[in-house]
Amino acid sequence: MKKIGILLSGCGVYDGAEIQEAVLAMLAVEEEGATYFCISINQNQFHTINHLTGEVVGQERNMLEESARIARGKVIDISEVILDEIDGLIIPGGFGSAKNFTKWAFEGPEGVILPQVKLLLINMVNIGKPILALCVSPVVVAKSFEGSAFSPKLTIGTSSFASPYDIKSFNEGLRSTGMKVEEKGISEIEIDVTNKIITAPCYMMEASILEVRKNIQQGVRALMDLI
Repeated sequence: MKKIGILLSGCGVYDGAEIQEAVLAMLAVEEEGATYFCISINQNQFHTINHLTGEVVGQERNMLEESARIARGKVIDISEVILDEIDGLIIPGGFGSAKNFTKWAFEGPEGVILPQVKLLLINMVNIGKPILALCVSPVVVAKSFEGSAFSPKLTIGTSSFASPYDIKSFNEGLRSTGMKVEEKGISEIEIDVTNKIITAPCYMMEASILEVRKNIQQGVRALMDLI
């Protein structure tokens, strides 16, 4: 049975992993006859947001502990990942990808990436195992392969349809790291067959949960095809 890692940056769209995208990814994996396990990092997230008010609160929260909320307690530290035991990797969106895994939210494409996240993604591609990045998580892919021999094709959405975010600015940032950018809407995904990297816009676009579910299903099916 194929085994898929799901890399979580915490719990909650504004300071960690996007919960709906994470859960829908888990569901899609099992619907494809595979199994999943959750991965995170034993390190504090950048900050904690009150998701009711949008305000920063004075609490320190640990990514691994917060991710366990989504994973129902079953989550391993990224240092424990054994590449021989993983067939593919999914990175849900959420601001944690741009605040915790990278500093893109604060410094744009100049922001750094956590070395252990970069190493995992580089190792996956080096041994030909596919990655699916949802929503804003293409920034994690971009920072992982910036300056390398790899120049993946990515999508983070399209400026042709409504989005709560500045897609044009994101696209410019991705290109500045050496990535190739394609514009895709909520019913589309980008498949870079050469590098085995799939990207899906999800909540980067104005979308219903049903549209996001279908977008994630598209991505997971493509992931399975590339394994």
